[in-house]
Amino acid sequence: MTSYLKRLLASSVAYQAPSLLSALLAIGTLPLYTRSLTPADYGYAETLLTFIILTSIVLRLGLGEAFVRFWFDDEDAGRRVRLARTISALTRAVTTVATAIGMAFADPLSQLLLGKHDAGLMRLGLLGLWAFTNLELATSLLRVQERRVAFVLTSIGNVLLTITLTATLVVGLDGGARGYVLGNYGASTIVLLTLWWREREYLGVRLPRATVPLRPLLAFGGPTIPADATVFALNVIDRAYILRAQSASAAGVYAVAVKLSTAVIVAVRGFQAAWPPLAYSVQEDGDARRLYAVVTTAYVAATGLVVAALTLMSRWIVRLLSTPDFYAAHAVIPWIALGWALYGLNLVFITIAGRAKVMTRNFPAAAAGVLVNVLVLVALVPSLGLRGAGIALCAAYVVMILVIHRLTRVLFSVPFEWGRLAAIAAVMGGLSVGGELLLPTSGAGGFFARVAVLAAIPVLLYAGGIMRPEEKAGLTAIARSLAARRGGRGGGGGVDAT
Repeated sequence: MTSYLKRLLASSVAYQAPSLLSALLAIGTLPLYTRSLTPADYGYAETLLTFIILTSIVLRLGLGEAFVRFWFDDEDAGRRVRLARTISALTRAVTTVATAIGMAFADPLSQLLLGKHDAGLMRLGLLGLWAFTNLELATSLLRVQERRVAFVLTSIGNVLLTITLTATLVVGLDGGARGYVLGNYGASTIVLLTLWWREREYLGVRLPRATVPLRPLLAFGGPTIPADATVFALNVIDRAYILRAQSASAAGVYAVAVKLSTAVIVAVRGFQAAWPPLAYSVQEDGDARRLYAVVTTAYVAATGLVVAALTLMSRWIVRLLSTPDFYAAHAVIPWIALGWALYGLNLVFITIAGRAKVMTRNFPAAAAGVLVNVLVLVALVPSLGLRGAGIALCAAYVVMILVIHRLTRVLFSVPFEWGRLAAIAAVMGGLSVGGELLLPTSGAGGFFARVAVLAAIPVLLYAGGIMRPEEKAGLTAIARSLAARRGGRGGGGGVDAT
């Protein structure tokens, strides 16, 4: 069990490192973008970027999920090469045809999606769709091979190039929403072509002489499309509804709230990348059941602490990293952060279905979530504004988790640690919500009082019997090691000074 957790941690850190760098740079450059883009421009651009990801899910045909799953079914190197080349060639063909059709109808598509005629912006988005979809599959190859260094270098190169291009186009050349979209996906195109060349043995343009049968791949991946698309539609529905029901400026403020919820998003994306390869690689069902339960508890504790931090400190974060036009984003940050954390928890149940190779259970849960999302959006946004959209997102994910748990527990039962999960949620939720409602919302006094409440959360988890003895021993060992290192550096400094 320990070895599995170490692998998960190592992979998550590797996959989170580029996301963390991207998040830090995105937060660092956010003041530049919020000064160079109007809330409306930011709203249009982020709505288009979200549309790209949603459409990409459909165009991938579920082949990315099938690739990860079937890679571990066959250890023959030659057949693995054929699997990768077959899937990459098919994805390339599908995305090229879809992008060409979209380019021809760019103007009406922009009116449908954004509520305005802007064929140029839409065409840049379609370029992004092509690059993003193919790059997702190309990096999946590095994930299944657990080539963490290559993955990190590729991803960091993409991040740095994206930031450079976007800052140049938006800030330096005043490119507005078009510059923002082109900067994001022009860089991805360059990285994709580079990765195709470097991994040409697996991702070459030509199909292998003996291709892998597509029927089992599509049979596995096909059912994931409506589920994945429906789940991600939650990220499109709220922005599209805000864009149309309120304004493009309101959609821009909401997009900034999403951007400032980056800490949770980074954790979820790292978990999303690292978890399926590890979960599917465990051969014994008993080991898998125990691993799934332990990982779920650890995930809730880790992401819950981040959500609590964003709940307590959102006002200060927004004031530090944006302009007054975007200050209203603080009200919705806690809800978006919680929604993303719940989305990551949903991945555990999707993996359970994937282990059983029964992916048809995902769509009913996703459909129920979307239905709840729409109903709560319509009910709450008129009265609560952006906060209502955040609440709708959380309600949708809660319903999804409840439904998919009920549908998957007959496929593969997992002994979840319900008592510990409830205790963790009670401590974190009680302190963060109580602090948000009762403590001052400005000034040094409010800031330090909230920091103190946040610091009390792990103390209560440690002292309240929620953590197991072996977990306490591990944390104690880490603390002693860090203290020893600080003492050693301090002593060394004294010697050097004399």
